[in-house]
Amino acid sequence: MAQSDIIAIAVPACEALAREMNYELVDVELAKEGPGKYLRIYIDKPGGITLDDCEAFHRAIQPKVERVDYDFLEVGSPGIDRPLKKQRDFDAHAGKQVQVHLYRPVNRQKVFEGTLVGLVDGEIVLDTPQGQMRFAQKSASRVTPVLHFEDADFDADFDETEMETEGAGNDES
Repeated sequence: MAQSDIIAIAVPACEALAREMNYELVDVELAKEGPGKYLRIYIDKPGGITLDDCEAFHRAIQPKVERVDYDFLEVGSPGIDRPLKKQRDFDAHAGKQVQVHLYRPVNRQKVFEGTLVGLVDGEIVLDTPQGQMRFAQKSASRVTPVLHFEDADFDADFDETEMETEGAGNDES
């Protein structure tokens, strides 16, 4: 089955089901990895997607995409570093740091980082230390938010006393 057939069958079915279940359809892709073909569907909702959400969507979409030639069906969250693909993604990230990965180098460079101005007339506009840069959206293989973590982000979830109690009594002496 051609990629265009997958788009014709899988995407409309996923869009309709996502609307019905109050999710946002982020992406649908068919990827060949090793001996298998993976049909991957990424969904989201305000507050994030849970494992139960993924399972419910998986069960509901499976019969609707059985005409697509795939070996494995995966439904998941796009993750915290969700790629920017649609106009609304670019609008939501305007003013934030992003990385633009290009298919072909520009001035011997394929990855650019800067503050996203927006997606304007099919061009990704970035403010960088070198000045404002523009890239045709179709020339970008991937655009992702830049994530910054600090030690405090991890310290809040880590409790040393928990670790000490979990390890107690596990010595094999």
